[in-house]
Amino acid sequence: MSVRPADYPAPWSASDAIAPPTDPVDERIDVGVAIVGAGPAGLAAAIRLGQLMEEDPATAERLGEVPVAVLEKGKAPGSHLLSGAVVNPRALQVLFRGRKRVDEMPFAGMVHGESVLFLTKRRAIPIPTPPTMVNDRNFVVSLSQLGRWLSEEAESLGATVLPETAATQLLVDGGRVVGVRTGDRGRGRGGEEQANFEPGSDIAARVTILAEGTQGTLTSAALSRFGLASEQPQVWALGVKEVWRVAKPLDRVIHTMGWPLRAGKKYREFGGSFIYPVGDDMVTIGMVVGLDYRDAALSVHDLLQELKTHPSVRRILDGGERLQWGAKTIPEGGFVALPKRFHAPGLLLCGDGVGLVNVPALKGIHYAVESGRLAAEAAWKSFARGASSRESLASYDESLRKSWLWNDLREVRNMRQAFGRGFYVGGALASAMTVTKGNFPPRDLPTERDAEQSLISTSRASSYPAADGKLTFDKLSSVFASGNRTRDDQPNHIRIAKRVPREVAELWTNMCPAHVYEVPDGAVGADGLVEVQIAPSNCVQCGAITAKGGRLTPPEGGSGPEYTLT
Repeated sequence: MSVRPADYPAPWSASDAIAPPTDPVDERIDVGVAIVGAGPAGLAAAIRLGQLMEEDPATAERLGEVPVAVLEKGKAPGSHLLSGAVVNPRALQVLFRGRKRVDEMPFAGMVHGESVLFLTKRRAIPIPTPPTMVNDRNFVVSLSQLGRWLSEEAESLGATVLPETAATQLLVDGGRVVGVRTGDRGRGRGGEEQANFEPGSDIAARVTILAEGTQGTLTSAALSRFGLASEQPQVWALGVKEVWRVAKPLDRVIHTMGWPLRAGKKYREFGGSFIYPVGDDMVTIGMVVGLDYRDAALSVHDLLQELKTHPSVRRILDGGERLQWGAKTIPEGGFVALPKRFHAPGLLLCGDGVGLVNVPALKGIHYAVESGRLAAEAAWKSFARGASSRESLASYDESLRKSWLWNDLREVRNMRQAFGRGFYVGGALASAMTVTKGNFPPRDLPTERDAEQSLISTSRASSYPAADGKLTFDKLSSVFASGNRTRDDQPNHIRIAKRVPREVAELWTNMCPAHVYEVPDGAVGADGLVEVQIAPSNCVQCGAITAKGGRLTPPEGGSGPEYTLT
């Protein structure tokens, strides 16, 4: 009998993340615009709103003492940001036009050369760079560092950035979003109030912008509550990344495909790796794998460790030292999985949370920035005297559809779906799609949910290298390298079905890069199910569990990793 994670859903529904305001009116925190998420989309929105406030101080004054508030659940802006990353500067140049030059932005350097390699276990075969992956005039960047810089720019323009503040519920009153509620702090594992307890607050806003990033809880709830979701489901990949100090500088960006992934259709293993120079003495290396894979034994963290044993990769890292590690999911559904609408009454949605990612180009940051800028302009229109809020917010959808990002995504609309047919068939289809700029095939290919893939079990784990603490590392030491400081006694923020078939339990155990899930030996019950044990304080909030049958919800503000180089 086939086993699918989707058959064992999490005890969570979108209604859990939606509520009416509960604080008395005189105790609510009133803001003009509430932005959830201090990532590139949210901070671009805050920056653009700050620019507009400078240009129109009379309207800014009508927004009150806190015209723009950015809520960030991490310890600080950038703490939860992780990407490759090679960024196209286009959207940042538009955002800062006349205010900042590219050489004033916190980039590690321009891309001066690139290679794409097809790996076998011992060989690295150069292949032509696909047109979608060309990085001429792009820049290597640490997204964490870019986030901190953008936060400083937003604050200099009048935004209030609130770190350690998790938005746990979307406030809806009379069919309109009226703000968000922040999470309590200082509760014990069982929910009891501790000595340092601080209740959450209602933050009332004239417009709320959700820029939560991948797997955003409030974004997911809003898509459901307002009927915004596409007919095609969203799917994700999991990326695991390390930052190394190295003895020799790397002179180009490198992408690989092939080994250690398997090409057979039955495995559904889609992905590859990246190795980027970060200045003269550091490199960033990562492995990205689509979460529609079927093998319960597959572990992206361990695939990354295996990748580093390849002779061509080992030479880059020889004599080096691992500095930081992290993990994050990436939306991969593409154009066909975008929402029907990006707005609802009182609400705008942008960035990775709604899937604005170009999978074959390996790009999402500049789309997030552009969507944040456009969201800010639509919100600002709604503040004009006599303006229709409904029409103003709806103009955001129109702006997105007229923008270059829309055309970019439409041209690669079916590429991710093609690889569900295996590496070689998918590669051939992707080539045809590239040549026709998305016009082949003439229809949208169907997308299959990650959690609906039937599981298989193999001996894949037997090939993972043992951790030596120098080149290869286990999961727990990697969690330490993420800077995770989550307290052990806070409430569990992970929702899963606690009793599941062993195949599902093994999938979650192996999939999780932070060793959150475990199945004790001899734990099979009379019903043939096993009970999964959870160590939520290990969680780095990558979001993979949401793709594979569970649900990640916001933990206490300030929890999770404290990335600085990712």
